[in-house]
Amino acid sequence: MPNIKSAMKRIRSDKKKRERNQNIVSELKTMKKNLLKLQTEPEKAKEHAAKMIKRFDQAAGKGIIPKGRANRNKSRIQAFIAKLAKPKKK
Repeated sequence: MPNIKSAMKRIRSDKKKRERNQNIVSELKTMKKNLLKLQTEPEKAKEHAAKMIKRFDQAAGKGIIPKGRANRNKSRIQAFIAKLAKPKKK
């Protein structure tokens, strides 16, 4: 345990930030799982994907996740939506 008052405060504030960041990362993972469940409904999936992309941008902008990871996930989301939009071959 630190002896310096500012170090003690820093530990408390870091804990709050870590919890907040973990909640956002968890939310992103949950959104990914929900997108996969919407495979049968392309219109809802498209709307959900737009919300996900926005959240990834926000998380990357705040430094919660690296920008490269956000870009990679956004690209995968867009590829998934494009795949849903194509008519299935029979």
